[in-house]
Amino acid sequence: MKSLYVALLGVILSGCAAAPQVMSFYPPGSSADTSISWPPKPAEPKLEYAGQLLGESNFATAKDVEEGAGRRFLRWITGIGRSRSAIRQLLRPQSGIVDQNGRILVTDAGLPGVMVFDEEAAELTIWRDAATNQAFVSPVGIANTIDGRFLVADSSLGFVAVLAADGTPLSRMGGDVLVRPTGIAVDPADGRIFVADTPADDIKVFTSNGELITAFGKSGTGPGEFNGPTHLNFNQGKLYVTDTFNARVQVLTADGAPALSIGDRGLYVGNLVRPKGVTTDRDGNIYVVESYFDHLLIFDGTGQLLLPIGGSGSALGQFFLPAGAWSDDDGRIFIADMFNGRIVILRYLGS
Repeated sequence: MKSLYVALLGVILSGCAAAPQVMSFYPPGSSADTSISWPPKPAEPKLEYAGQLLGESNFATAKDVEEGAGRRFLRWITGIGRSRSAIRQLLRPQSGIVDQNGRILVTDAGLPGVMVFDEEAAELTIWRDAATNQAFVSPVGIANTIDGRFLVADSSLGFVAVLAADGTPLSRMGGDVLVRPTGIAVDPADGRIFVADTPADDIKVFTSNGELITAFGKSGTGPGEFNGPTHLNFNQGKLYVTDTFNARVQVLTADGAPALSIGDRGLYVGNLVRPKGVTTDRDGNIYVVESYFDHLLIFDGTGQLLLPIGGSGSALGQFFLPAGAWSDDDGRIFIADMFNGRIVILRYLGS
């Protein structure tokens, strides 16, 4: 009897040999219908749905998306398993980037830490350390430097964590001058680092080595003045600043001079109340997360509204207190749908 039991286990284990893992942008329970687009047909689509990121559920074996019967039986007879709380999923995603190797890095204040989706390696990792013997508390903004390091602004710790390419903490910057850092961006031309210091109502500028150079702005409502700046984006020589409590996005030159103000305060779709994330596409269109109205608003380069996407909810095309936004060279637009615990991905289809 014992030999039969051992033989049965051998058969089960041989059928459960590890298969190659793959990363899918359409995890179980989400829509894989890439025909969903905005504006809706029959209008010519400008954006299409390209998937979403949730966490561990984006990864499965290439042989079988669902757990095989043999493995379930093995777990039953051995008691192997994990609780629901052990599943590595996004909780309160804030912002993110796509690095030079195609990895998608997402800051999450609920973990707290940085969740790294590596499609090529089919791996999911979580970076939890902001410094040696110091964990992240409230990571918000993230950027990568021109030499391959990562910068993570932790609003509660009051500094920017400098991480190696594998997430190992290297150093910290701004701890002596920053109050509550949130958004962060890098000028690829010279490596300067821009950090939104929300309660200070300014944008502090550092060298690539973390030395403070200057600060843009002061408290106020005029051009170049801020009231609670949060998210940042730098693209083609321009710095985009979400001036949250002034209900607008300000566009500055690389030297901090005001160039454009986007958005009007109001109660209609297309107005701004609590703007958060901001990013751009290859044609210079500007994407603004309006967190209060649960919308993604798309403006042209002059600040004219082109298209609203959203509404409160968890269905595809809806958001629940969205936060950051970012884009990549493949035309994808990422939205941190914070209270839905997911990253929604859209693809820009061109002018």
